[in-house]
Amino acid sequence: MSALDLHRHRWEPATSPGLPTLLLLHGTGGDEHDLVPLAQLLLPGAALLSVRGNVLEQGASRFFRRLAEGVFDLDDLRQRTEELAEFIAAATARYGVAAYSLHAVGFSNGANVAASLMLSRPGVLTGGVLLRAMVPFERDPAPELTGCAVLLSEGRLDPIIAPSEGQRLAGLLRAAGADVELVWQEGGHTLTNGDVTAAQRWLTARARAGTAG
Repeated sequence: MSALDLHRHRWEPATSPGLPTLLLLHGTGGDEHDLVPLAQLLLPGAALLSVRGNVLEQGASRFFRRLAEGVFDLDDLRQRTEELAEFIAAATARYGVAAYSLHAVGFSNGANVAASLMLSRPGVLTGGVLLRAMVPFERDPAPELTGCAVLLSEGRLDPIIAPSEGQRLAGLLRAAGADVELVWQEGGHTLTNGDVTAAQRWLTARARAGTAG
């Protein structure tokens, strides 16, 4: 089995040149098709690499195991993050994605594994839109994330993620050198029009800044 076989995935080639490639990482219960319509709305014409998580929790796909709501199985998280990084390396080579082009768009569990990638495997992602993310773990010493840009979009009324979690993740990423924008939505753990507007603005700015390959 090659590293490209580590994850079921969907590849949508770019229809407009010069845009970042979006790595789509679904929330619990999603699949490789789940975030494609959202991504096509966020950055029309961009190439999309959408990945299905390999862990099943009562039949729902996830990217890593958890012990309880908001309590992660850290050993499994490390293993799954490494597997995802191997898959990304194989997929970007297969589909001709430039290393400086890849930006994650992750929701909930997908946003958490994107944050784990940033903290444990610097350089795999150039940046990302993390929707309803929390701290996956704290790394000491901090990684070197200079040049990585992140949009965090959190819900003030989120029943799963306390506002302090979003603030703590933003602080960890900034301390590692990442350029972080933290925005707040007046909602809970579901996506809002505010998330879409913020992500569209941020990704369009990244494209204009020349982060595509």
